[in-house]
Order: sequence, then structure tokens, then C-alpha cells
Amino acid sequence: MKLNYTYSRILWIKKSKIRSNGEAPIYLRITIDGKRTEIATKKWIAVNKWNPSTQTIRGNTDEVRTTNTLLQNLLSKVDRIHFDLSLQDLVPTPEEIKKQLFGVEDKPDYKTILEAFDYHNLKLSEQVKIGKVVSKTYARYIITKNKVEAFMQHQYKKDNMPLPEMRLRFVTEFEHYLLTIDKLQSNTAHKYIKNLKKIMNMAVGLDWIPSNPFNQFKCSYSNPEREILNQDEINILLNKKLHAPRLEEVRDVFIFCCYTGFAYSDVYEFRQNAVMKGLDGNLWLSTLRQKTGTKESVPLLPVALQIIEKYRNNEYCTKYDKLLPVNSNQRYNAYLKEIADICGINKKLTSHIARHTFATTITLANGVPIETVSAMLGHNSIRTTQIYAKVVEQKVSDDMQLLRQKLFAQSNQSLTAKIS
Repeated sequence: MKLNYTYSRILWIKKSKIRSNGEAPIYLRITIDGKRTEIATKKWIAVNKWNPSTQTIRGNTDEVRTTNTLLQNLLSKVDRIHFDLSLQDLVPTPEEIKKQLFGVEDKPDYKTILEAFDYHNLKLSEQVKIGKVVSKTYARYIITKNKVEAFMQHQYKKDNMPLPEMRLRFVTEFEHYLLTIDKLQSNTAHKYIKNLKKIMNMAVGLDWIPSNPFNQFKCSYSNPEREILNQDEINILLNKKLHAPRLEEVRDVFIFCCYTGFAYSDVYEFRQNAVMKGLDGNLWLSTLRQKTGTKESVPLLPVALQIIEKYRNNEYCTKYDKLLPVNSNQRYNAYLKEIADICGINKKLTSHIARHTFATTITLANGVPIETVSAMLGHNSIRTTQIYAKVVEQKVSDDMQLLRQKLFAQSNQSLTAKIS
């Protein structure tokens, strides 16, 4: 098939770059169907010595003859490359000729780390839409991508990096960045690194890279000290007379969380018809956790039921169809601080402390099996629940007291038998 197109190449003087000594560079311009590219020959001559009609340098010195020969060889090489490309029945481009002229081969189109994040996050967003993944999980990967991008700009002065350039050093320096620049706790930093490792494993599965160099980096997790309330402190909160309705409502919601284990975000979503009768005939509350999407079902204790009944006809609850009058998270925690001061509780009350208190003081400390507590909290693994078991000193004390009584009774029986 014969292809019709225009082709030209020309040597010319680029006068816009003329030096103070009157010399200017010689350039080669290749044009095909109006598209052009320019190539510097790295040869400089006096402007008045250039012959544009013959595209040669005027003169008969050895230097002039040598330069003219080099320039003509350059034109011949361009014509030969053009001819070879045209035999492929395709219209060659000036850039293709330029690449072959300098022996430049196209580099493989490697995927970058941010492209891998974008691919993963797009799939994750689609799963959020169908309810398979909770939105908070998607948000965590968006944040992880932003942190990786900020790290590359800080550490390598780059906006992006090809996946094959990833080395173990990248993730170790990323950890250092999170700990020192972002000033994150080790557990939080390693959660972001865990997300990054998952992205790299996905890239391996898609054959974008042969292996994950980050697999050698081991993420660790240390159990933090969990702040909880003991029963005495709970009783102080329950019995304290609060004169401001806003504080009383926040106190009641906090106590409700202490006796149910629900997180603030879950309680905020409960509607007035959320309480259901279970198979055992008792009243239960169930929800899919906002954080993980796992089911959390809790039978309601008398204290929790009394709080629900107290706000059944509350104006805010009836107007917005809410089970309880829950404030915004920022106001909620601010009011809790005020309540702690009023009650003389020297602990920083937060929405998380209520959930920890349910797991320890209300359930584990009162003999509820850890497997049952894990199910009520909606934990995917009992190992998550076991962190609470370490802080129940009162339960340990009570168990040891029973053991003392048992051993004392056995000792008395043995002594009595000997005497008799």
C-alpha cells in the first residue's frame, strides 16, 4: 500500500541563539505532514559563512570540509531511517526518526506506585457502593496514598516512582518519615505501611512487578495502655446531679456506651425503632460496625434500657428519629471533659473509653467469657479482645480472693480431720 505524505529535512542556522562572537548553532529540522522535530548538531559557525541554498558551510579549509561531510552524512542517515520506516506501510513520525537516529529505544511502560494506589482505590470505591467494604476502609487507603506521595516529595523530590524502582530502603525510610516528620505512634505508622504492602502485593498479582521487596519489612504492634473506668467511677457519673441539660444528655449517652460497648459512631446512627426482641425474649441492639462492617449484637442491660426510656419522647430524638440525643463528636468529647472535672474523675473521658469500660469493668470483670465479649464487640478475632483482659486487675483480685477462701477452707478441713 502506497502512503501519500510530505517529508522534508533541512539544515539551518538558529539565529535566535547567536553568540556575542557572531556564531550560531546548526540545527536539523525534520518535517512530516506538518509535524516537526528539531535536532541540535552541536556545530557552531559564523552566520555569514552559512549557505542556505546548499545547506553547507562556505570555505575550503580542512575543518570546513570535515564539518560539511559530517552534516551530509547526518542527512543521509536521516533519509535512510525514513526510508526503512516507510517500508512498513506506516507514516513515520519525526520523533521516531529522531529516536532511531540517536539509538534511543522506548522504555517499557512501567506502572507507578501511585497508579497502583489509584487502581486499588477505584476497585475499593466500587465495593463501598455495593456495601461490601465500609467507607472508612476506603478513606484509610486514600490517606495512605497521600502520605506515600508526600514522603516521595520529601525524600526523593519526586511526584511518583515506577514500581520496579521500589526497594526495601523505600519502606524503611517511609517508616522513619511517619515517625519523625508526621510524628505518628509506631502502631499507627505500621498500619499505613501494612496498607502499602498490600498495594505492592496486588501489583505482584497483576504481574506489574515480579515480587514485593517490602515483604522483608515486618510490621509490629504493641498493645497500648487502655484507659478505663472502674465501677466506683461509673457510679459517680451515674449519681452526679448535673444542672445543664446538655451535660446530662452527654453523660447518659456515655453511660449507655459503657453498658453496651457500642462506639460513638454506631450510637449516633441508631433510630428509635432500633431496639429488637431477641430469640431469648430480651431486648437487643444490633448494628454493622461503622469501622469494620462486622455485626455487633448486644443484649440490653437494665441501665441501658432506663436511658433509652428516658429519651423516648425527647424533642430532638422524635424530630430526627434518633434513639438517643447524640451530639457531634467534637462537642461530645468537649462536654465529657467538663463532666469529668465536675465529677472529680482524673481521667480523660472520650467516646473510646466507654467501649473499653464495657469490655473490662462491665463484662470481663464480672465473669463474662472473653469469647462472648468478643462477639458482642464485633471483633473479627478474639486476639483483639484479649488486649482488654490484661487490664482487669479487679477481676484478678476477686479470683485470687476466692482461691484464698477455697484453700483456707481446705486447710481447715484437713486440720479438723487431724484433730479428730
